[in-house]
Amino acid sequence: MIVVTGASGQLGQLVVEGLVDRVPAAQIAVVVRDPAKAVRFGELGVEVRVADYNEPSTLADAFREGEKVLLISGSEVGQRVPQHKAVIDAAKAANVALLGYTSILGGPAADFELAREHQITERYLIDSGLPYVLLRNGWYHENYTGALGQVLANGGVLTSAVEGAKIASATRADFAAAAVAVLTTEGHENREYELSGDHAWTYEEYAAEVSRQLGKEVAVNRVPAEQHREILVGAGVPDPFAAILVGVEDAISRGLLAVQTGDLSKLIGRPTTPIAQSITEGLQAAQA
Repeated sequence: MIVVTGASGQLGQLVVEGLVDRVPAAQIAVVVRDPAKAVRFGELGVEVRVADYNEPSTLADAFREGEKVLLISGSEVGQRVPQHKAVIDAAKAANVALLGYTSILGGPAADFELAREHQITERYLIDSGLPYVLLRNGWYHENYTGALGQVLANGGVLTSAVEGAKIASATRADFAAAAVAVLTTEGHENREYELSGDHAWTYEEYAAEVSRQLGKEVAVNRVPAEQHREILVGAGVPDPFAAILVGVEDAISRGLLAVQTGDLSKLIGRPTTPIAQSITEGLQAAQA
């Protein structure tokens, strides 16, 4: 069996869909907190197991000996370390064959706050003695194209990164395809993959492509870090998370999300999705 935790999230759903295309549904199980969000998986013939990262006792029966498990990192920043440790402990107790973890590009070299919980999880997983594979995901195209409605409303792309800083992003579907590849093929035990897009782009290039597709000028609104944080808080982003997002912009300025190894395209067997394609889809959704 191949088991996907956090399967009802955006990345998890794409992973399960990719697995169903590659292996019989009866060989796939999902671990979710809310079974109502996994009805579609059950209809496909996927086994649904209910457990909660925040309640370690519920994870006791989530895994079986010899299974391959994908731990998709939790979405609750600040609470992820105990959640991830609970999953790893349960997987070790079950003697799973492989545990994959969706981490962050750069691993130990990523010195910004958003990476800290990933780094602690990586070390805990490695020290656990379980066979592992680290999928160090870069930034998603959708982190930008999903906010194109705001860009259109505000007339510009907001950033505190320095001019010329690059981002080697890819789509969620690209990263999901990489997870599917390591779960359905052999030879990935105790490997670490740095996953990023084939092309690194700047905010100026991003705004130019949006402008080209939209048929009108979209600017890059570059502001100091503290002002960026204030704008985010004013828009309803909780202050601690606003600080984390601004910290990511600083990491972008220092080239930490522009790393390109080719690992992602090699795993998925095709080029990563161009940002222009995701902009097209984002604009269609924003204008619908």
